[in-house]
Amino acid sequence: MRLAGDILLLIGAGFAFLGALGILRMPDVYNRIQAGTKAVTLGALAFLVGIGLLEPGWWAKLVCIGGFVLFTSPVSSSAIARALYISGVRPWRAPAAAGESGG
Repeated sequence: MRLAGDILLLIGAGFAFLGALGILRMPDVYNRIQAGTKAVTLGALAFLVGIGLLEPGWWAKLVCIGGFVLFTSPVSSSAIARALYISGVRPWRAPAAAGESGG
């Protein structure tokens, strides 16, 4: 179980890193919210399962934390995106490719 727990901790760290990289690399705030929410939520759940395998007595607490993360992360990112849209922040649009008509 130790090896599986360690592997899940590494997977969680990988997803957290990819989420942070997505936040840095995405072109607008809406893409950044999505990249951060999806990757970091999966990373947090992998962390929790890895910790649960390393510390079996903590499962009840970890399940509560996991449920809280699964419930609050999508709701909060949706609320932030809605507030941004209402305040006038428009989504990024890719520039037109050469040869395409702009009209």
